[in-house]
Amino acid sequence: MNNLDVRFLVVFNRGMSNADRHRLIAKAVRDSGEATVQELAELTGASEMTIRRDLDTLAAQGVLERVRGGARTLLLRGEEPPFALRAHEAVDAKRRIAAGISALIADGESVLLDSGTTCLEVGRLLRERSVTVMPLSLQAIHLFGETPGPATLVVPGGQPRAAEGALTGPLTLASLAALRFDTAVIGCCGLTAADGLTAYDLDDAAVKKAGIASARRVIGAADGSKLGHTAYAYVGPAALLHTLVTDTTAAAGEVTALEVGGTVVRTV
Repeated sequence: MNNLDVRFLVVFNRGMSNADRHRLIAKAVRDSGEATVQELAELTGASEMTIRRDLDTLAAQGVLERVRGGARTLLLRGEEPPFALRAHEAVDAKRRIAAGISALIADGESVLLDSGTTCLEVGRLLRERSVTVMPLSLQAIHLFGETPGPATLVVPGGQPRAAEGALTGPLTLASLAALRFDTAVIGCCGLTAADGLTAYDLDDAAVKKAGIASARRVIGAADGSKLGHTAYAYVGPAALLHTLVTDTTAAAGEVTALEVGGTVVRTV
């Protein structure tokens, strides 16, 4: 590994939580392609024994591959980062986006909740609301089911994508075709004014299309890293989004282009 940024060492080597250390390790391995235990220990200020335990944990979550003396990334260019890795990225921004979306949803609405880490944060807020929600991921279904609340849970059929937990397939599409929602909260892997909404997985793209078709209003949930990026599975034009809620890292030019195309963009 040649490009680890040791400038983080002094800042982070004391008082770092396990979650923060895991995020830093995951980012270092992803950015550099591989890293040794010694390099990661120097980067984080943790002992090599601690780093080995961290790498075992992250490997079990599918975030990286454990190799002799260190770890290497599992990602090839153009592949979707693992859910376990994305769940630790831009957490504050995703929570602000979730709060912005929750504020747009009125009590009594029926809501379709897409898969993905940002939509999962929306689910944490909606489970405390008097709404009817049909989540499209195992993670969100578990979230609504673990603590009874005022929200009404509707569970679709379908087959979960390995590791990702997103529900896809004929049974999911049939569930969407049978229902109509006030609002669909849709995530995406990429969003541009020119190329529209895109996803990494063709089956996931098909579910998003069906979800959009089943709703009177579509709210997009995407942190700034998704804007200006295009994945290969096409979902539809950006104009399908009535409103997009994103964060302040979104490229200003892309935001302007989306607004010109008719999408209301709320930056939080």
